[in-house]
Amino acid sequence: MIIARKIKTLVQQRLKSYPAVALIGPRQSGKTTLARSLSTDYFDLEQEPEQLRLDVQWPSLIKTKRLIVLDEAQSWPELFPRLRGAIDMERQRLGRFLLLGSVSPALMKHVSESLAGRLSLVELTPLTLTELPDIPMTELWLRGGFPDGGVLTSDRYPQWQKDYLDLMTQRDLPSWGLSAKPQVMQRLLRMLAAVHGQLWNASQIGQSLGLSYHTVNTYVHFLEGTFLIRKLQPWFANVKKRLVRSPKCYWRDTGILHSLLGVQDYETLLNQPWVGASWEGFVIGQILDTLNMTGWPVDPWFFRTADGAEIDLMFRYKNKLWAIEVKLTSNPSLQDFDSLNRAADLVGADKRVLVSQTTQSAVGKMQISCSLQELLEMFVKPE
Repeated sequence: MIIARKIKTLVQQRLKSYPAVALIGPRQSGKTTLARSLSTDYFDLEQEPEQLRLDVQWPSLIKTKRLIVLDEAQSWPELFPRLRGAIDMERQRLGRFLLLGSVSPALMKHVSESLAGRLSLVELTPLTLTELPDIPMTELWLRGGFPDGGVLTSDRYPQWQKDYLDLMTQRDLPSWGLSAKPQVMQRLLRMLAAVHGQLWNASQIGQSLGLSYHTVNTYVHFLEGTFLIRKLQPWFANVKKRLVRSPKCYWRDTGILHSLLGVQDYETLLNQPWVGASWEGFVIGQILDTLNMTGWPVDPWFFRTADGAEIDLMFRYKNKLWAIEVKLTSNPSLQDFDSLNRAADLVGADKRVLVSQTTQSAVGKMQISCSLQELLEMFVKPE
C-alpha cells in the first residue's frame, strides 16, 4: 500500500525557502521512502562505501541543480563543514540538500555548530489517523503507526515491535552514545511502559533498577531524543491553588507500548486496567503529530491541581489557548464537561474540547465534544 505522507508538502515548502532541510524522526518511520520520492540522488552515510561515493562525487554534486539526499547524516561528522562551505558559496540557492536523521541530539549538535540559519528542521512521525482514512482507528491505536509495524499488515504485530526494541537496545543506542547495558535498557523500557501516562518519578524507577535518579533522567532524556518517549510538562499558571509540578511520561507510539505490556489484540487491550492511559497517550500523540505535519507545531502542557482539577492537554494554537480532556467512552456526560470547564476556567482557556469515541459531536464557539477523527480534521482543514 502506498501512503501519501501529508508532511511531504511541508518539506517541499521548506526546500523553497532554505538551502537545506533536515527531516528527523524515529527509525523506520518512513524518512527514506519520503526522501526517495523527492530525489534519486541518495546517499546512506551509515555505509562506508556511500561515504566514499559522496566524497568522490562532492565537487560535481555541489554544482548540480538536483536535490541531494543525505541519510543518517550524523554518522559522518566531517560532512557538516562541507555543507556549510557549499551553502555559503552560493547562499541564494535554495533546496539543495535534504538531511535525514534518527537521533536528534547527535544531529542537532552538528546542525547548531555548522548549519545554524542555513537549515530548517521538519519532524516525520509514524503514520497518523489522517493519513490512514481506510484503516480503523482501533488498528492504529493497538499496533501503532510504524509503516512496517502491523498497521498495514497485521501479522507483523507485536513481533516487529519486539525486534525493533531489541535492535535499538543492542545496537543503535550504544552506537549513538548511550552507555547503558542492553539488559538495563530493556528493563527500563518495560518500566516506562508500566508508568505510561503517569507523573514522572525518576527516583522510584532508579530504585527498581539500582541506578541514581540522575542516571535514569539522563537515559530517558536520550530516549526522548530518539523519539521513543515524550515528556509532557505541567502548565504553571497564576492560580490560587497548589499545582502539580512533575511532568508526565508517554510512549510516543502505542504499538511499542502495547508490545512491551504483552497485549496481542484489541479485546485484550480493552480489558487492561491501564487502557484509559493508553487511549489518553494515543489521542495526545495524534493531536501533536497532526499539528506538527501541518506546519503548526505547538508547545504542549498538561494541567493538574493538588485537589484534582485536571486538563490532559493544553497548547496555544492560532492565538488561542486550547484545553483538551480525553475520555475513553462513547457517551460523554455533562459531568465530564463540567469538570473540564472548571479546570479550563482556572487557566482562562479559549477552547474547551472533550475528546471521546462519540458518534454525536457538538461544536460550539468555545466548547466542543467530538471524536478524535473530527478534531484532527479541524486542524487539517481549519474553518
